[in-house]
Amino acid sequence: MASVKLYIYDLSNGLAKQLSAQLTGRQIDGIWHTSIVVYGKEVFYGQGISTTLPGKSHHGQPLQVVDLGETALDEETWEEYLTDMRVHYTADKYHLLDFNCNSFTNDCAGFLTGNSIPSFVKDLPTDFLSTPFGAALRPTIDAMYRRPTPGAPAVAPPPPNQPVAASLLQAVASQAQASPSNSPASPLTATESLAGSLHPCTNSASFHALLRTHRVVVAFFTDPQECPPCRVIAPLFDQLAAEKGIRAATGGRGAAFTKIDLRVGAGQILGLEWGISTTPTFMFFLDGTKIAELKGVDAGELKAQVDLLLFQAYPPHPHSSLSLPAAEALSLEPILFTQVPALDTVLSKFVSFIDAAPSSPTTSQAKEVLRTQVVPYLKARFAAKTSSLPSAVPSLLTSWAAATTALVGALPTDTLFPLVDMWRLAALDLAAAAWLASAPAAGPIGVLVRTARDVLAQPAQAQDKGKRNYLLTVLRLLANAFQTPALGRALLCGGDGATLGTLVPALLHVDAAVRTAAASLAFNAAAGVQRARLATGAGLGGVNERSTKADDADAALATDEEWQIELVSALVEALEREEGEDVVHRLVAALACLLRFMPVDGQVQGLLEVLGARATVQGKLQTTLVQKKEVRMLVEEVASLCPS
Repeated sequence: MASVKLYIYDLSNGLAKQLSAQLTGRQIDGIWHTSIVVYGKEVFYGQGISTTLPGKSHHGQPLQVVDLGETALDEETWEEYLTDMRVHYTADKYHLLDFNCNSFTNDCAGFLTGNSIPSFVKDLPTDFLSTPFGAALRPTIDAMYRRPTPGAPAVAPPPPNQPVAASLLQAVASQAQASPSNSPASPLTATESLAGSLHPCTNSASFHALLRTHRVVVAFFTDPQECPPCRVIAPLFDQLAAEKGIRAATGGRGAAFTKIDLRVGAGQILGLEWGISTTPTFMFFLDGTKIAELKGVDAGELKAQVDLLLFQAYPPHPHSSLSLPAAEALSLEPILFTQVPALDTVLSKFVSFIDAAPSSPTTSQAKEVLRTQVVPYLKARFAAKTSSLPSAVPSLLTSWAAATTALVGALPTDTLFPLVDMWRLAALDLAAAAWLASAPAAGPIGVLVRTARDVLAQPAQAQDKGKRNYLLTVLRLLANAFQTPALGRALLCGGDGATLGTLVPALLHVDAAVRTAAASLAFNAAAGVQRARLATGAGLGGVNERSTKADDADAALATDEEWQIELVSALVEALEREEGEDVVHRLVAALACLLRFMPVDGQVQGLLEVLGARATVQGKLQTTLVQKKEVRMLVEEVASLCPS
């Protein structure tokens, strides 16, 4: 018996950990490269398959070593396997996302031990591509690994944040295929860009691991060397993988496609295990069970079988058959409050409030932070007419947060709204938003929101103009937080529930401007739920958690009905009382997002029946309040989503 280790390296050299939250809205701790260590040798894939002494490759020392278990195979069998694999894992087939070092180590792990490499490593490309930044960067990465053709356009540039994206991409790409001799080489162009959802399997263990970890699997048993029909059907299979695969489908609601070459590795043994007597043969698996098989070249039947398999796995949500043009036309982009006030005037007004309060070293220091750091940053970021927009740095935000805590504790609430308005603008800066998302409850937003909740707990007659302004500005700050999904999720699902505790009573506030801001925040939260449901497949029918590749926070936002129940209840009550058409529009738009793909057997369905929500919504059509055609259509559609 010989021990098998997995060495894990970070191809980004720490850049991913530093920049991922800012670029993608989620934390990615590394762009992982892996190698297999067995029989005193480290084996990895980049410029073909390479072998070194453990820890002596050009990647240096590993960041992490994972024990994959022991192998009963002898070293000679292992070397024979590598010889076969060298035909399969060639330098020209390398692709940073689709066919890389981790594809190789996962295959080897299955052959040696029957285990898989850790999911945080093998699922990283899917997690990355599920972010808007990753999706935007995909064409650039594909172009790097595609052989140029005459007349073809140049390599696509990185998306916005180009200098950051370019440095991260270049660091990863150069490390990924650097030569073992410590002299980095440019990634080799491939003969083609491999389909994103193709998973190589060269042995029984890796194939069974694929069946365990993916709900839907389409397997193509092939012998391209001796089977002309295999070569004929292969391009269609690649196309289906790109169109119907996990990365091409919405948030993991697709199939994992695998090609099994009977001449590579232990492919022939795997073919015998599944009774393969002719090639090409296609097998279709649902939840690990084979449900269909297709032999020979039949393009139409192959497409039909894949579609049928996906339909069985993910039957459409009942609401998907409804005609909802107004709901479908809703933009899920957040409603933002972007107006930039005269910052010098805001500062002057707020300084007068600070000077009127009892003096202390902490308030004096806080005033200095605002004057010398915060307002200059806000003016450069939001007021200056320049193409260069400086982002907030952690040192500034840390000082500003400390100043905020000190001032909230020292000043009357009705004087704090200029301070909140500064944070409202900062929430539009992705760097500041990422920093705020790291500790939403303990950070400055948490302090400000809890104070707003205390204001709402007071009788309406006790809420003077200053407190009303404070509350209004906090709601606008929270609405702006949803420009960065990670911050919006953190405020809604994490912490102490202060955000929801502020939103719910604000929807019923006596002041129309406060209700408008609250309805805007409610829509942003509800739109975030719909985006998360589309990203994870939650509530859309038949989604198995193990097939979902989206972020855990997305899944929590999509499926946590506890706070959604509270929000739906508040929206229905607010809609019943509301007399402003613009606010009604935002309320029903929020309900449309929450109800359109709500879990079929969830608690929200029962709540709507108890509340008599359909009658409440329809009641708005029986008054002269709703005049705009698009609003009336949306009200009618939301009523149809409520149980009768």
